[in-house]
Amino acid sequence: MRVVVLGAGIVGAACARELARAGLAVTVLDRGGPAAATTAHGEGNVLVSDKGPGPELELARMSRRLWEEALTEAGGRPDAGRAGRAERVEWDPKGGIVVATTDAGARGLEEFAAGQRAAGVTAETLDAPALAAAEPHVTRDFALAVHYPEDAQVQPVGAAAFLLGDALRAGAELRTGAEVLGAVARGGRITAVRTSAGTVEGDAFVNAAGPWSGAVAERLGAPVDVRPRRGEVLVTTPQPPTVFHKVYDADYVGAVGSGAEGLQASAVVESTRGGTILLGSSRRRVGFDDRIRPEVLSVIAGKALRLFPRLAGVPVMRAYGGFRPYVPDHLPVIGPDPRLPGLWHATGHEGAGIGLSVGTGRVLGDLLLGREPEIDAKPFRVDRPAVLFEGDDQ
Repeated sequence: MRVVVLGAGIVGAACARELARAGLAVTVLDRGGPAAATTAHGEGNVLVSDKGPGPELELARMSRRLWEEALTEAGGRPDAGRAGRAERVEWDPKGGIVVATTDAGARGLEEFAAGQRAAGVTAETLDAPALAAAEPHVTRDFALAVHYPEDAQVQPVGAAAFLLGDALRAGAELRTGAEVLGAVARGGRITAVRTSAGTVEGDAFVNAAGPWSGAVAERLGAPVDVRPRRGEVLVTTPQPPTVFHKVYDADYVGAVGSGAEGLQASAVVESTRGGTILLGSSRRRVGFDDRIRPEVLSVIAGKALRLFPRLAGVPVMRAYGGFRPYVPDHLPVIGPDPRLPGLWHATGHEGAGIGLSVGTGRVLGDLLLGREPEIDAKPFRVDRPAVLFEGDDQ
């Protein structure tokens, strides 16, 4: 079977890896370069802490396990991530700490963490001495703190290159500079895509174009409601060891889950292997407007300072922003498109695509090959109300 993956970001790379390693003939198409768009503008989160009980948490937990398996297989050590091909991934199972700074936030966090514990997630309440030991520079003015040891971090572009490299070693082909323009269909089935670099034939086509998946699907004649949602991040100059986990305030889960178009912001603070500190995060629905807004950066900085007052005066050397693939019900879209046989989707992960990528590739591969996935894939189906536009056949 010939499979064409549309998109060379981390989700497309994960799908290509899974399918190529299963023995399929895989071609990956991208209008730019691999991991050059959304993947390059993320933080590298591999999280379970921000997902409540349900299908996305199940996908996250499976993905977390698959990341470690992939790195171990490549000769790396998941506990350090500094050997063999895995080194470029910069795997860091640092864990996450969620901090509530208000009584209302504490009540919400405690309820959220209780639900996660019931679903099998390790969520450990930290008292003041324990929080101070884990994060010496975090605020002491807090109402509740919860530690999630399963949270991890990767370097996004390195992680995508690792997955795509595995796909290429398994026989996949990468073609860049190929923008999807439309579909060629015969007998109601997609048999090829027309691109700016020519027509590419195949037996199956996987729409993994991230925030552009909606536009790609529309060009192919099977539109899905995947929209861009913008996020920004501030990057400090390299610092002495200051932040030891991924630390974020309890408002983060609400910001991610909000469907509001306006600015949703919360404090997310973490260090990188190079010593810089990443300060996030924001969510805005502004189409593909890529302008950096100083007022948004100001809000991000203010919220970060509330969690880490010691960061006051630390120089910020750059800011970046990117688009995340947003779906109104906040669930990924994984599976076949019933309106156009031969078309598959792997998109809609918003800001969780890095962490969910390998799990998505596994689920997509199982479905395409007629195998039963490890987790229930029905909640991610394409023909659900949040994904198809009104009037589409379901």
